[in-house]
Amino acid sequence: MKKIIFLIGFLAFGFLGFSQQSYTINNETLELQTAIEGNLDLLWTIDDGTYRYFVKTKNGNIQELVNTKNTDTKKYQEEYKSVLNTLTEGYGVPTEKVNLTLRSLEGFFNMYNATTDLSYNYSPRAKLQVRLGVFGGITNQPLVGNPNNTSVPFFGLEFEFFESTKLQRHALFLHARHTLEADDFKYTSTQMAIGYRYRIINKDRFNIYGNLKMVTYNFGNATYALELPETGTYKESFSGIDAPFILGIAADFRLTDNSFITFAYHDIYALFSDNSDNFPIDFALGYKINL
Repeated sequence: MKKIIFLIGFLAFGFLGFSQQSYTINNETLELQTAIEGNLDLLWTIDDGTYRYFVKTKNGNIQELVNTKNTDTKKYQEEYKSVLNTLTEGYGVPTEKVNLTLRSLEGFFNMYNATTDLSYNYSPRAKLQVRLGVFGGITNQPLVGNPNNTSVPFFGLEFEFFESTKLQRHALFLHARHTLEADDFKYTSTQMAIGYRYRIINKDRFNIYGNLKMVTYNFGNATYALELPETGTYKESFSGIDAPFILGIAADFRLTDNSFITFAYHDIYALFSDNSDNFPIDFALGYKINL
């Protein structure tokens, strides 16, 4: 048993020995771990529960990256940005959005090292992006019985979630839309949907994609005319969750760096739900922005 404990301790000591190194900085001896190694090294440690970060240059000079608070103004002074700006001057690597966290600093150091050394390779961290869209259009409710093939307006809101690096073609979206009624088609509904999106063409200025609404929650009201021998109308409210797998297609065209105009053909066909006999009309025009 003692041999096993000794072996485990030996392996753990060896691992720690390779993952961190002792440095003397301003007469303070610290055990620092290397997070990034390149033309600029990023070193870090945890001291009394506080993260401390250091930058090491090619000549071996080490400086601590700090962010102290001004006692008078109570504002953080962001000294670490001045240090990074000085060390990376002339290479156009921005520090405005760099935070004093390991994740943010890793991104900055990787960018600088890749800019100054063409042989430096790294995989950017995945970043979740969110896009907000509003839209409106016209529909003949292709998934509902519509004897007169009446078209009515609808409007809605959408949140799209996608990864900015590896999975740019893939996205999930949350979709909410409300459809109005007409004089000869007393049917109004609100739909909440969770869906998947795949970008068939994914260019910087535009992209074309297919939509798949996987799960929907619908609620609303309908008025039906009663046939003989009774006369009059019958009103009912409805609600329910369904998994219809509704297909659609759309395209986004870039207006600015963070905004897009959208043309969409929603609700073309449902794989696991009833479809109307009418030719599907469900067209929308929208506007999207990156959050």
